[in-house]
Amino acid sequence: MMEATERDGLLVDADQMVAPPNGGMNELLDVTHEDNLQGQMGEFLDPQAEYNEEEEERKYYRRKRLGVIKNVLAASVAAMIVYSVYMGLLQMQLILHYDMTYREVKYSNLGLEDIDRKMLMGINVTPIVGLLYTPVLIRFLGTKWMMFLASGIYALFVSTNYWERYYTLVPSAVAIGATIVPFWASLGNYITRMAQQYYEYVNYKQEHVQEQKRLPKGACHSYVIVFQSVFYIIFNLSFVFAEFPVVFILNWDLQDKAHILSNVHTCGAEIHGLIPGFNTTVLTKLPQSMKLIYVESVLMAFAFLAMIIFLVLCGPAYRPTEEIDLRSIGWGNIFQLPFKHLRDYRLRLLCPFFIFSGLESMFAITGFSLSYGVCVLGLKKLWLLVTVYGLSSSIFSSLPLLLLLRVPRWVCLAGGATVHFVLLIVLFAFSPKPQADGYLYPLLTIAMLWGLGSALNRTGVSILLGVLYAEEKERLDFVYSIYHWWQAIAIFIVYLCSNLPMRAKLSILLVVLLLACYCYWMMERHLALKVQYRLPRIPRPRHKVKGYRYLEEDNSDESDSEKSEDDDEEDGRLVEDGQEEEEEEVWGAESPGARRRGVGGHLRRPQGADQKE
Repeated sequence: MMEATERDGLLVDADQMVAPPNGGMNELLDVTHEDNLQGQMGEFLDPQAEYNEEEEERKYYRRKRLGVIKNVLAASVAAMIVYSVYMGLLQMQLILHYDMTYREVKYSNLGLEDIDRKMLMGINVTPIVGLLYTPVLIRFLGTKWMMFLASGIYALFVSTNYWERYYTLVPSAVAIGATIVPFWASLGNYITRMAQQYYEYVNYKQEHVQEQKRLPKGACHSYVIVFQSVFYIIFNLSFVFAEFPVVFILNWDLQDKAHILSNVHTCGAEIHGLIPGFNTTVLTKLPQSMKLIYVESVLMAFAFLAMIIFLVLCGPAYRPTEEIDLRSIGWGNIFQLPFKHLRDYRLRLLCPFFIFSGLESMFAITGFSLSYGVCVLGLKKLWLLVTVYGLSSSIFSSLPLLLLLRVPRWVCLAGGATVHFVLLIVLFAFSPKPQADGYLYPLLTIAMLWGLGSALNRTGVSILLGVLYAEEKERLDFVYSIYHWWQAIAIFIVYLCSNLPMRAKLSILLVVLLLACYCYWMMERHLALKVQYRLPRIPRPRHKVKGYRYLEEDNSDESDSEKSEDDDEEDGRLVEDGQEEEEEEVWGAESPGARRRGVGGHLRRPQGADQKE
């Protein structure tokens, strides 16, 4: 009985616990707070309804394209500033040092005239050896840093004019001579790489872009044409800005043409040397030393501005991984490859045009401006001739942009060659008398037309190289090094021939021009007939540092010794890349393992393997 009573009591207690009052039941069922927390977490973790991945990707690559345009404009403006400062200071310095009174009063027995000769020798002779070290410097420092350091050397040349001595001017001139070829090769490489990057950012959805394979043939040609034209439109303004120091500082102190040309009897085609009989005193009074210091300080500020533009506003030309790959092929190979690229008949047949490009630009600012312009109009009109030439070159550099997008590419170079040919024939017969009136407008017309020919020539050659090697981004530094090295050879020829008769100089220009046209016609004919050209094989990058990027997929069936033997056989294989080989398309892949595999992902077998089997 007692057990039954206790069992009934427990049941009553259980019924009371199971059936609480209505208020307690509501507390147990109130889970709205937890539901709110889960809803907030879900909203935070789930994809946003407003987020459009495709739209964000499109905005990202639009910013990348704007960055490429910013890089092109910044590099062009910085190069224009560098050469404006360099040519303006050099011109002012040569005029001052030529005046006998300035030399005697300022520096007495220092021998500035001899220093100038050695300085010009350093600028013109040193670039001859530029091909030996230019690709090594570009690959070791990188394209952007090469441009920055080269602009720093130009700024060093400006700074040495504060203290004009043999041990300051001559070493800085030699440094500039050693920098000319690397600087210009880096600029050409940089502008063409920007065209390639712009194509990649426009077509970022394409499979070959995402896998970093070689670009299709002719894919980025239009961007190369646009960017090279924009570069020369801006850069050719350097001839205009270079005249500012002379116009605003020296022009007021120059003698008139009656005094300067009193002993000059012949001009133009009849002349021997530059201007025989030119008066050794060209200044009416000596400029104040503080005024010259102010001018040099302003030029120094602009030189530093160019360095800052290269450093801050110019982005890298290559991805960091590509920079590593470019250096990892071995310094011996980098040294040899420029010479091996001359096996390519396209480069060999373009060498006369490279030489003529250097000859005609130097003749415009030395031979024509002095022996025709200054000899007739006097030294006060020199700035006008150079300014017209620079403006003409800048304006007409837009013609290749209009022509090459609609007409065959040979029209640009043929048009420039035709203009120069006609002008050379005219200059052969043009021998005006010193101090003669009425020659101002004919000389300005010749300067303008020469600027037209220079614009078509230089812009056309740079565009042609970019078009021929647009898909070979690992070869651009070698190609542009060869181009600007031949231009340096042409500048050296002008320096050697400065004392020849004018008709001899014109004959050299004419012969080189005709040879260049013939060789260019041969090159286009070979390409039309699809004659195979030879390109040296660029070795695969061999990375000694094992980082996260270079971890290869393990192959349990292949030992380490077998891997190294395959690599050695593959690196020793000679490739003449006249054909578009499939294996070269994976040069820019993310790992050496991917580079050893073909497009289909299979391991490539060295040549001769079937014969061994």
